[in-house]
Amino acid sequence: MCTLTHRHSLHCILPPYILSRIAEHGPPELRGTAIRALLVDPSIRIVRATTAGPVLGSVARLRSAAGNILTPSPLRTIRDAGNKPEAPGATVVRREGDAPTGDPAADEAYDGLGATFALFWEAYQRNSIDDAGLPLDATVHYDQDYDNAFWDGTQMVFGDGDGALFNRFTLALDVIGHELTHGVTEKEAGLAYFNQSGALNESISDVFGSLVKQKALGQDAAAADWLIGEGLFTPKVKGSALRSMKAPGTAYDDPVLGKDPQPAHMDDFVRTNQDNGGVHINSGIPNRAFYLAATAIGGNAWDRAGTIWYNALLDPNVRANTDFAAFARVTVDVAGRLYGASSAEATAVGSAWSDVGVS
Repeated sequence: MCTLTHRHSLHCILPPYILSRIAEHGPPELRGTAIRALLVDPSIRIVRATTAGPVLGSVARLRSAAGNILTPSPLRTIRDAGNKPEAPGATVVRREGDAPTGDPAADEAYDGLGATFALFWEAYQRNSIDDAGLPLDATVHYDQDYDNAFWDGTQMVFGDGDGALFNRFTLALDVIGHELTHGVTEKEAGLAYFNQSGALNESISDVFGSLVKQKALGQDAAAADWLIGEGLFTPKVKGSALRSMKAPGTAYDDPVLGKDPQPAHMDDFVRTNQDNGGVHINSGIPNRAFYLAATAIGGNAWDRAGTIWYNALLDPNVRANTDFAAFARVTVDVAGRLYGASSAEATAVGSAWSDVGVS
């Protein structure tokens, strides 16, 4: 399980089936770590469900006297949990505008929050996660050897990894963008976190997580690696990343972690009761659709392709139970409204969904 209800989800970057594989097939010293991570997550979900409200910022969008929106800035706070299971962490180590701390995890978290804020503001004029200036908080050094990172509805939380299979989870910029995008999805469409709507929820986070990285690196669609979580694996793992949007199912093939289970086409759609109905597995299908659309459209993926997906997420026809086909129809409709029904953009989007078997 990865949720209690779709309104109170705990969104973790590392799928539960990977932790289960480590608990079953990993070396003895890592099995306990994996089991503890699997046990820690439900307890956080219980707290989240009983205390968290909707995603809502306390800082209104700033406007000039003339009514024009002024350029906002992120309001970041980084806390250190001191390797205790505390979120938020007890010690504030960096606030907005402070100099780097010298702690890689704290500074990577700070920079990642800023890069995600920059993508949504500069590309889509969205002021933070809730579009109302939500302060961006993060806790680093969570728990001991914790193999995960998550958005709990109010903040980002990062483990340091076990050092044997996983590095610290602040290393991957797209992971930070991915997790924060769950907050955007919760605020807008509220996609229920199970089955196809849950896989769409995961895919949208992968899309914008990848776009955060691409924009920060100045990469266009052709130059991007389209990997999610590149750098998280240590050299002991046979794999390049947690997922590949370009080629789902090829990101890793390791004796401990197993083989990447993601399908790239609806012909291989996985029906399962695990992982909330395969939310981290079947997200490979809409992931590849976005990759195909973005590379066919060309240029910077956060421009036209990203604009289509972002506006689709905001479209009133995308609701909590939206499935792949319904979301595909909305993206094609949005592309037609933005660029013309017979435009190259609309054609690319329609072809991309068709190519992955979604009609």
